[in-house]
Amino acid sequence: MSQQDSTKKFFNSRREFLKKAGLMSGAGLLPMILPAGQAMAEPYQRKRNEAAMIPGKPVRVRGQVTSEGSPVANVAVTDGLRLTETDSDGLYELYSDGRRPFVYITVPSGYKIPLNPTGTARFYERIKPGDDDIAEISFELEPRRTSDDHHHFLLLADPQTEDMYEVERFHSETVPDIANLVPEFGDRPSFGLGCGDLMFDNLELFPEYEKAVYKTGIPFFQVLGNHDILFDVRSTEASYEVFYEYFGPAYYSFDVGEIHYIVLNNIFWHGTGYVGYIDRDQLDWLEADLARIEEGRTVVVSMHIPVLSLQYRRLGHNNPPTHISVSNREELYRLLEPYQAHILSAHTHEHEHVFEHGVHEHIHGTVCGAWWSGPICWDGTPNGYGLYEARGSELRWTYKSTGFDLGHQMRVYKKGSDPDAPHEIVANVWDWDPEWKVVWYEGSDRRGRMSQRLGRDPKSVELHSGDDKPERRPWVNPQLSNHMFYAPVSGDDRDIVVEATNRWGEVFTGRI
Repeated sequence: MSQQDSTKKFFNSRREFLKKAGLMSGAGLLPMILPAGQAMAEPYQRKRNEAAMIPGKPVRVRGQVTSEGSPVANVAVTDGLRLTETDSDGLYELYSDGRRPFVYITVPSGYKIPLNPTGTARFYERIKPGDDDIAEISFELEPRRTSDDHHHFLLLADPQTEDMYEVERFHSETVPDIANLVPEFGDRPSFGLGCGDLMFDNLELFPEYEKAVYKTGIPFFQVLGNHDILFDVRSTEASYEVFYEYFGPAYYSFDVGEIHYIVLNNIFWHGTGYVGYIDRDQLDWLEADLARIEEGRTVVVSMHIPVLSLQYRRLGHNNPPTHISVSNREELYRLLEPYQAHILSAHTHEHEHVFEHGVHEHIHGTVCGAWWSGPICWDGTPNGYGLYEARGSELRWTYKSTGFDLGHQMRVYKKGSDPDAPHEIVANVWDWDPEWKVVWYEGSDRRGRMSQRLGRDPKSVELHSGDDKPERRPWVNPQLSNHMFYAPVSGDDRDIVVEATNRWGEVFTGRI
């Protein structure tokens, strides 16, 4: 079935899915925010909003943000271009030009993330003006009962399910792993980020992603990926339509504790392909959004395509290709310069840390590994996801391998596993960054630091090399990685231990 035929069906099947999933019961399984007087079921009928607004015709949008009957002041409200704040009575008003599909808020610290019944974040509403070109839209927030300064979040890069086989693996492997991890957070707030490529072109499977999110028990925000769009459309804006119907705006912000979170859409579809690009409207909105944030504060920005993947250097190229980097990244770096900024991205199906212009970018290994072809990405990083912990303004992170405990941070190979290094042992320490130290022991004797250099993970070579491997995705090949470590061993390697210490002094060990 073509993508176009599939997307014709998804609107018709949407309401039936929600009924079967038990998400349209009168009890309302999860809290959500709604325009004043709107019934809960209406947003989930998933009908196309044909001619909801006349393009270019100004719409006056106004409403109130409240919590437990009291107004909430200084909440940012936007249509994705214009941005205003609620006054002391929680009231706001802005003029939209008729091209903006949503009005939405920056959920402030101290309040729970409002939810759709499916478990995805509901911080937005469609702009549907009345006869007088006025749209009345209000938001209700629920206060947290405990501080959110200490919180956790998960980042799921590229679930990228294409068919029901891959959906089943997502549901049977990733979802239980997350559900087992979440109780360890205790009563601390937590949320998730689906960092794009939630699907592999088959947008009819978006409900399966929602089912997975719901089972994790934590709220999820979504990032638009290049496989989450429509292709047979007249413009890049039109390509986002199905994503909008399920998850709302493709760029927005929210606050949890002391950290300001931003999600951006850097997918630009030009009819025959895509490039990484952040359009002018987003940059203007981002500049206004950051103007509210004091300099020096920790800001976390999530997007699908990396701002700058260093894959091109590993392959010996002079410039980063536009499909795995953001072509106008200098503008983003400039806006983030006053802050302690982290960028969280996905897309390349490999794990690396990039430091540019004072910004730390985390490019994540993927939920699906090498496109659900086996247990690892093509750089040897296990199928998994990012785990982050915020304490005040400090951010810590680790990579959680699906099916393993948090101590699983490396894979060690015997001497000669890399044909290019026949006398050396090899270790893949996938979450390595320059602040880590990797040493090796022979028996109880510390032999020193291992040599970090480009290499291919031996397991990836085994699973992915050859025209007929891996079976489901024969175009997957082992990739050069910068988190490979080597050490020469003259004799027996049975007593070898590798010890890796991260930037916070946590020690992980691996044996052959």
